[in-house]
Amino acid sequence: MRGDVTLPGGFRYRCGVEHNLLLALRTSLGIRELFATGLLTLAWLRRPSHNDMHDLIFALRRLRKSPGFVATVILTISLGIGANTAIFTLVHAVLLQSLPVVNPASLYRVGDLDDCCVNGGFMNDNGDFSLFSYDLYRHFQNTSPEFEQLTAFQAGHNSMNVRAGSELAKAEQSEYVSGNYFSTFGLRPYRGRLLQQSDDTPGSQPVAVMSYEAWQAAHGSHPDVIGSTYYLQTQPFTIVGISSPNFFGDRMDSRPPAYWIPLSTEPIIEGENSLLKHSDTNWLYVLGRAKPGVEPGPLQEKLSNTLRQWLPTQTAYTLNGAEKEIPKQHVLVTPGGAGIQNMQMAIRSGLRLLMAISGLVLLVACANIANLLLAAGATRRAEISVRMALGAARTRLIRQMLVESLLLGGGGGVLGIALAYAGARMILALAFPDSPHLTIHATPSWIVLGFALVLSILTGIIFGIVPAWITSHSDPAEALSGHNRTTRDMTSLPQRTLIVLQAALSLVLLVGAGLLTQSLRNLQHQNFGIATANRYVFHFDPAGAGYTLATIPAMNERVERELSALPGVRSVGVALYSTLEGNNWGEGLHFEGRQPPGPGEHNQASWDRVSPHFFETIGQSVLRGRGITEQDTATSRLIAVVNQAFVRKFFPNESPIGQRFGSFDQKYAGSYEIVGVVADAKYNNPREPVRPMYFRPMTQLNTAFQEASAVTGETRSLFPNSVTLQYVGNAADLEPLIRRTLSGINPNLPVLDFLSLDSQVARNFNQERLISRLTTLFGALALILASVGLYGITAYSVARRTSEIGLRMALGANRGNVVALILGGASRQVGLGLLIGIPVALLAGRLLSSQLFGVRTYDPVSLGAATLVLSMFAAIAGFIPALRAASIEPMKALRTE
Repeated sequence: MRGDVTLPGGFRYRCGVEHNLLLALRTSLGIRELFATGLLTLAWLRRPSHNDMHDLIFALRRLRKSPGFVATVILTISLGIGANTAIFTLVHAVLLQSLPVVNPASLYRVGDLDDCCVNGGFMNDNGDFSLFSYDLYRHFQNTSPEFEQLTAFQAGHNSMNVRAGSELAKAEQSEYVSGNYFSTFGLRPYRGRLLQQSDDTPGSQPVAVMSYEAWQAAHGSHPDVIGSTYYLQTQPFTIVGISSPNFFGDRMDSRPPAYWIPLSTEPIIEGENSLLKHSDTNWLYVLGRAKPGVEPGPLQEKLSNTLRQWLPTQTAYTLNGAEKEIPKQHVLVTPGGAGIQNMQMAIRSGLRLLMAISGLVLLVACANIANLLLAAGATRRAEISVRMALGAARTRLIRQMLVESLLLGGGGGVLGIALAYAGARMILALAFPDSPHLTIHATPSWIVLGFALVLSILTGIIFGIVPAWITSHSDPAEALSGHNRTTRDMTSLPQRTLIVLQAALSLVLLVGAGLLTQSLRNLQHQNFGIATANRYVFHFDPAGAGYTLATIPAMNERVERELSALPGVRSVGVALYSTLEGNNWGEGLHFEGRQPPGPGEHNQASWDRVSPHFFETIGQSVLRGRGITEQDTATSRLIAVVNQAFVRKFFPNESPIGQRFGSFDQKYAGSYEIVGVVADAKYNNPREPVRPMYFRPMTQLNTAFQEASAVTGETRSLFPNSVTLQYVGNAADLEPLIRRTLSGINPNLPVLDFLSLDSQVARNFNQERLISRLTTLFGALALILASVGLYGITAYSVARRTSEIGLRMALGANRGNVVALILGGASRQVGLGLLIGIPVALLAGRLLSSQLFGVRTYDPVSLGAATLVLSMFAAIAGFIPALRAASIEPMKALRTE
């Protein structure tokens, strides 16, 4: 590139001729010189010349003479850059990646929320629809020519019993999808073929596509898998193809599907529990590829109008005055290139918080680096003065020191990438401890590597140019005459300012770590209302083993009887779902003798089906009336047991015993009689108050329901999913006993998972635990860096003031006076850092409020503990050089000048 470039200050630089710039810089001053030198450094990075290579060799020789200094700086840089790169690796993989599909920018999702998994009626008070029935999906498909293709897929994943040939059945994740699922994404098969529209028609041969990951992990990439028959929930399916290697599904998930199955085969697998033809049951996500030129705004309005026109044709949306809610129903058309972003929404705030925290750590590390470079530069003042006296240009000296900074930054960046790779893997293991096939990869991408490279270069330039500029402005005459007094030390104020900054930032991180740790402790040790010690949970799938509505009662009874007979088992509780496993069934309720609830009334309650000994097993006390017993049979009156929150909401001023209620419609208001009240226990989100909840026996079927969706929901609820056991003995012996027992009952009845109830509860806090641990780790790292920085600067100050200290001691100062002098200087810097850091920490606490549970944002314990810890470390860091100063011999010190 040729031609003149005008720089600030009127300098002209002919590109490619650096000599002109050097001549101009010899006459420049202050910030002009600094700015122009930075441009020259960038030019050196772009195209090194002969002189540049000389500078590089000179920098390498100088650094080789100070291995301890080099190791300290590189390690400090690598810790700061490694922490940031590790977090950015996850941010990029989770929040910034698109699906590995053709042209993801043209994909749009109809909806924006995670409303998984089976819902009827209006789901959100604001009318936002994000889940759809199969009929509504087909209606959108037929009335929306703006989409090239519109696909639907299951909002949740099924854990199905899968068996190949004579092998024992095992649990695998699967997903129902429309026949155009893969073609909408523009995907090609790795082997065989993918699903086609013809596969998704009634009467077609049942086929499935296996994921590449499952093909590798479970079948060793054997080619004979294609065309073979696999039994999914005891139904035969032909495997027609293997998906592409990088495709894990339509969303980021800790347990991605191993099989994709056409929607039309859902009735074959689910039988009497099928949802496909229930027009008022919403269980599908919808995503489409828009045609060129289609704008999402007008498309969103059209789809919302289509929705509002369709809803009145469905009885479920017009019951009890519900039609008044139809005008506000709508859909949001959102970008679909990243798929369904449920996981992204769940952990976005946590990742952003970690990114901010790691950025603070980098600032502390960079402040340390700047201090080290300032100290190193001060020791070179005599050398720099001699070189300047001999005619060396200041800009050349600055550039040589910048080359050293860039080398240190580059070395720290390389080591930081290695730390980032290990750190990202560690973070994933902490965040998803039970997800062996996680779709997030810890390997840094090229974008992440570029991020680390730019970060290391900027660190070298920004935090190296100021120390280099200060060092180069030494007065040659003063330095050569032997003056070495601190009164003229230009590095003193910047160094102390950086110590103040480090102390303030470290306090903020320590307070944040204290708040998050206390919040996690409150979450983990709250009163859940259950006993978790010596309790174990396993999940299974009777429907997948071929059990029907007629055979499931005998299976429930046999499972409970045979497990209760195992040695060490004190009690067994069978349930539709267990406590705090992430599942929830809920219905709107109607009460006998009361007016039907209006569309705006909150009459919802969660519910569960449990066996007679379930409450005893989990330690949930019966407070009034009775619990569920063996006398609650299929032929006895329909009963329910409610919790205290249910009583507070629906019967605040009267006894609930003997009251009757029902679900779905007012005509069923007399279905269940309340026979008892149990203590509150958390079955759902442990961060929220206990929900109103009722419990029904596993044996009782409400045959009064007439509506198809109500009948389906009632029959599905009779199939248990979990068993909780109270067991005294070696836990390692229990799982094999359970597996053998279930296999003896039915070889197609595998254990999906087995864990302690304590572990199941702890799973709810994976993200909080991760953030708390990393914040504590980053806070400790910042504390150590700040302490090392304070120690280094204090030690440097002692070395600079050797003659002054000797003079003071010669004039009568004792060792205590010298220690107090040195500690006083260090304490003032840390004290100023605390004065700045405390209000910033209080502000940070307010920003953390959404992450906290049971902790005030201005928690005095966390603030006091952080202040005390920082002060202690600062005192130790300052005391060691102070003792060294107090041991100086006055006569030797005076002779140093």
